[in-house]
Amino acid sequence: MEKSGTTVSRWIDGVLEKNELIDQDSNLKAMVFWGHAPNSQTRGLEMKKAFDKLDLLVVIDPYPSATAAMAAMKTDGQQLNPNRTVYLLPASTQFETSGSVTASNRSLQWREKVIEPLFESRTDQMIMYQLADKLGFGKQLVAKLKLVPGKNGMLEPEPESMLQEINRGCWTIGYTGQSPERLKAHMRNMHLFDVKTLKCLGGKDPVSGYDLTGDYFGLPWPCYGTPELKHPGSSNLYDTSKHVMEGGGNFRANFGVERDGVSLLAEDGSYSKGADITTGYPEFDHILLKKLGWWDELTEPEKKAAEGKNWKTDLSGGIQRVCLKGHGVHPFGNAKARAVVWNFPDPVPLHREPLYGTRPDLVAKYPTHDDKKAFWRMPTLYKSVQNRNVEAKLYEKFPIILTSGRLVEYEGGGEETRSNPWLAELQQDNFVEINPKAASERGIRDGEYVIVSTPTGARIKVKAMVTPRVGPDTAFIPFHFSGWWQGKDLKEYYPEGAAPIVRGEAVNTATTYGYDSVTMMQETKTTICNIEKFVA
Repeated sequence: MEKSGTTVSRWIDGVLEKNELIDQDSNLKAMVFWGHAPNSQTRGLEMKKAFDKLDLLVVIDPYPSATAAMAAMKTDGQQLNPNRTVYLLPASTQFETSGSVTASNRSLQWREKVIEPLFESRTDQMIMYQLADKLGFGKQLVAKLKLVPGKNGMLEPEPESMLQEINRGCWTIGYTGQSPERLKAHMRNMHLFDVKTLKCLGGKDPVSGYDLTGDYFGLPWPCYGTPELKHPGSSNLYDTSKHVMEGGGNFRANFGVERDGVSLLAEDGSYSKGADITTGYPEFDHILLKKLGWWDELTEPEKKAAEGKNWKTDLSGGIQRVCLKGHGVHPFGNAKARAVVWNFPDPVPLHREPLYGTRPDLVAKYPTHDDKKAFWRMPTLYKSVQNRNVEAKLYEKFPIILTSGRLVEYEGGGEETRSNPWLAELQQDNFVEINPKAASERGIRDGEYVIVSTPTGARIKVKAMVTPRVGPDTAFIPFHFSGWWQGKDLKEYYPEGAAPIVRGEAVNTATTYGYDSVTMMQETKTTICNIEKFVA
């Protein structure tokens, strides 16, 4: 349990890799897909093999998703595990429960339940609690939570107390000041916030009497301290032109105070507006607070909680309160920006050619990383794959660089948005963007079906969009589609009435091997392909 886990991008290797090469007792035998789209993950052909080899597959989702269709699909030459069991468990949508949600700008909103959960669906918190209870740690999971009646009188954690539990624990990232009460006050008074700056220039919530002045809408994290401290949230990170209690900040002293004899702390004169310390300083703990003479600014209960602790482990919030409100300094310290990341494979970013590319001359000049033996529990290949591809001259057979990305019409794996008739009408087919020069050389006309083939052996059928938006050596396919498998419509494999309105090829059926050397993020942006006219 103490080892680094397996990222979602590598679960298929956890199933298929030779057991002696995996840093755990056995290969993966069961998978739970909870709100996850398989077509958003690369190496689709191998994923299908992994699905077929599992003993247990559980899909928890408002929609069956492509997972269900892929699991049921029969393909030539692939053997289904005769002992495999597949469960489809219906989850509620966001409209069938209340709770907090976080946007990409780090602001939180409180959503209200619109309708009760439909049919047999259950809320995520109910499913989580019931699963934990079956596994024997349900009481521990909800020890600090209030339980309320949910579907059919079954108990589930109350959303308000769930956020309060998050507030109590997420000190390091500033997910602590956004109480349900503060978020609800923001939602009731959205008209008081500036739509550009997000700041409330003045006004009180008529229900609670809470003064919203100075708050940023949704209290974007980091929002430090307890809710009672009333930190306004941080609309922009590292803004030294503002006081820390106005959302200002500086770089965190997260890597010690010096390295190789060189100070990592901020230079003199670099500090947040109004700070009592105008030089660099380390993270705060009980010792530093005492050295500065600030210890007695804590209450007696806070002293008891903070003794022997630092700003991250003092759950009273006292150290943070004294630093932020009392002295205008950040509890996480004040350091220089870390431009040399010494614990990364490339401390300063270097260009490295992708594993699958069209330029062997650049591979020779900018090779990838060496293979890693037990990285995130399993081998991760780099140079061996790249060198093999160059030796096989794959760039001759697959001369076009293939990349993937998003569309404005659909979201994520697209199962829900492609089931919406108004959105489905806007984009009815998956497509490949191909340059007019490349299209002309292949006799391809705009709107015709084409076959996109890749080194995996995949051959996906999409429509051609002939456009100069891509160069002659590049093609683009959006990733929001599923429901076809190499030209075959999978509608028959969805539960009755559950297939999306728009179905199409998943680009990730065709994508190839490749993973980031730090995060294990999959390679979705660069592989190679060929495009040919479809002949019925």
